[in-house]
Amino acid sequence: MSTEGGMRAVIAALLANLGIAVSKFVAFFFTGSSSMLSEAIHSVADSGNQILLIIGNRRAKQEADDQHPFGYGRRRYVYGFVVAIVLFLVGGLFSLYEGFHKWQYPEPLDDWWIAVLVLVIAIVLESFSFRTAIREANKARGHRSLVGFVKAARQPELPVILLEDAGALVGLVLALFGVSLSVITGNGRFDAFGAMGIGTLLVIIAIFLAIEMTAMLVGEGALPEEVAAIRAALEASSGVRRVIHLRTLHVGPDELLVAAKIAIRHNGSGTEIARDIDDAESALRAAVPSARYVFLEPDLDRTPAP
Repeated sequence: MSTEGGMRAVIAALLANLGIAVSKFVAFFFTGSSSMLSEAIHSVADSGNQILLIIGNRRAKQEADDQHPFGYGRRRYVYGFVVAIVLFLVGGLFSLYEGFHKWQYPEPLDDWWIAVLVLVIAIVLESFSFRTAIREANKARGHRSLVGFVKAARQPELPVILLEDAGALVGLVLALFGVSLSVITGNGRFDAFGAMGIGTLLVIIAIFLAIEMTAMLVGEGALPEEVAAIRAALEASSGVRRVIHLRTLHVGPDELLVAAKIAIRHNGSGTEIARDIDDAESALRAAVPSARYVFLEPDLDRTPAP
């Protein structure tokens, strides 16, 4: 998955959410709807999250130095984790609080048609943002389902936007459901129910995101197909008999560290062995371009002959 595609989805979501947040606050001002306030806070949280992702992406481009010899790529994971916390605290818990408060003290909605109009417009705008995220994901997910893609992705931006946009669309439907039932029945508790539903949804998404970002921060290896490609490239090299063992680690979303012990085909001179290692490294990098740091240890093949 390209970082460029993920950032396109982030920018599209940011532009949509800024406009949606303003319209929701205006609708809340006129209607007093808890669902509208929850949705407005949700859009503010999403906008802030997208700004954090953009900042994280820029800061991760800092060149490697003596203190961080493998670069700053993992900063994108840190900012992705912060996004999950912001979504949980600002979006989810506030919406739950607002919903419980209005459940205890229900109020009728004023100018309800404004809320309905804003929600319908927001659904349309959010759908365009979600479509952009889906389109970028489809370029990279291959045979994986969208859920599988989110779990397997090593770049945090696009999975975050996919989950945020999906949650936003479901949240908007819940808000529309709550406002509509409150108007039809005259019972403000349906509006409170919509706010609680939005809060619950955001908390679930935030927890899932936090788990995924934590796995990235701890350090994930290459995808299975990348590991297979690395092994195949090494073993296809003329000077390599087989790969004895192989370890991979993402030091950043787009940067892979590869360490392998390889059984060489002969015990010739140091120059010949060095040439074989260079050839194997070139083949590896051609097969998996994200392999930025490659460490190959030559050894003799001590496997007993059959």
